[in-house]
Amino acid sequence: MADNPDLVRRQASEKDTLLEPLLGFVPRQVKGEQVRKALDHQMNPFTKKFRTERYKELLKARQKLPVFAQLGEFLTMFRESQIIVMVGETGAGKTTQIPQFVAYFDLPHIEGKVVACTQPRRVAAMSAARRVAEEMDVELGREVGYSIRFEDMTEPGKTFLKYMTDGMLLREAMNDPNLERYSTIILDEAHERTLATDVLMGLLKDIAKRRADLKIIIMSATLDALKFQKYFGLTQDSAAPLFKVPGRTHPVEVFYTQEPEPDYVEAAIRTVLMIHRAEDPGDILVFLTGEEEIEDACKKIKLEADDLVNQDPDSVGPLVCIPLYSSLPPQQQQRIFDPAPSAISPSRPRGRKVVVSTNIAETSLTIDGIVYVVDPGFLKQKVYNPRIRVESLLVSPISKASAQQRAGRAGRTRPGKCFRLYTEKDFMGELEEQTYPEILRCNLSNTVLELLKLGIKDLVRFDFVDAPLQRR
Repeated sequence: MADNPDLVRRQASEKDTLLEPLLGFVPRQVKGEQVRKALDHQMNPFTKKFRTERYKELLKARQKLPVFAQLGEFLTMFRESQIIVMVGETGAGKTTQIPQFVAYFDLPHIEGKVVACTQPRRVAAMSAARRVAEEMDVELGREVGYSIRFEDMTEPGKTFLKYMTDGMLLREAMNDPNLERYSTIILDEAHERTLATDVLMGLLKDIAKRRADLKIIIMSATLDALKFQKYFGLTQDSAAPLFKVPGRTHPVEVFYTQEPEPDYVEAAIRTVLMIHRAEDPGDILVFLTGEEEIEDACKKIKLEADDLVNQDPDSVGPLVCIPLYSSLPPQQQQRIFDPAPSAISPSRPRGRKVVVSTNIAETSLTIDGIVYVVDPGFLKQKVYNPRIRVESLLVSPISKASAQQRAGRAGRTRPGKCFRLYTEKDFMGELEEQTYPEILRCNLSNTVLELLKLGIKDLVRFDFVDAPLQRR
């Protein structure tokens, strides 16, 4: 007896559904429910392999992120708009989740395109790419990769989601003025206002007018949203839509000093030892301004902590101190992800890890286990004096936006505490709201050459977010 044709067709359709999670997906017409189903599917659509247990474990954690709850709303706005300004609390999951949502929405691997997510710092680009490759259950350097100076972990024709430094994207724009290989470009941590990010914003705004198919997302935890909405309005009176992600992963309790501290390095060391002695288990992140200060503080913290362990081994566990700054070799930078030391014996308390870092750890870098943040309120900033033509690094107070970012580092894995080594009055009255843009305080000779190489002849009328002053 011949098989029923309808039954055969239905069985074939069910088999396709089992083996093809992206069945029925149309690029740029994808809905939130479709993405959720594809994420829960047993088959990985990008590798055509079955999902691993690690993937399922990470998916449960991802589903608790605030940004995940707004998947449907995000895709609706993204479908209707060419440029989106996105603001969300630190720890909402923007850096890791939004590029993945875009990959499911754009389906760049089908179209032969790439989704790019820029970061101001190399370490952030590397660690975010590594985390996303793990979450997507793919191999780092194939489907998901990163591109930083002197290291390209991508595979041409295979990589469709790429994390990169803003400087690398700018370099690509010199050879490809319309950035044709990209379907969506995400500028992350826009509040840092680095020179490359500011130039990229002007460039992308210009490209968006020529390429209607290019979508752009400007993301940050602390951003002057209205200013950027107006800037990215592609017509005279329009404004780019704002997508807000409410809520952070875990609450953070903030403490201030009663009086201003005369020596912030000594105060930071004292605070670390106080936390180590008195607080519950959890790792510590300390922000200092430069290499010399960090190495010196690490030595002092280690010596003092060893003394504490020798004096009272039953109540104080071992402590390891790890420096982090941009000139460290990448292998040593990776040490910040090592687990905290374990207890010497079962009856003694477990150890603690202290990461002493510049503001490199302020954005996009999630160090598992960080529960306590020590923030002295300073950073080193590049400042150019045009009269004497000298560029120098000066220790300056941070902005309120940076202070919020630093506090947010404590609430990534569980409820945390942030110890600010300045008074609440200073925070409210003395700190600037936003970081002062790098383009307004540095030597622009290289930038002028870059803009000329990018094909921009009229430098004076180039549409910067904050244009530098013209000298007459």
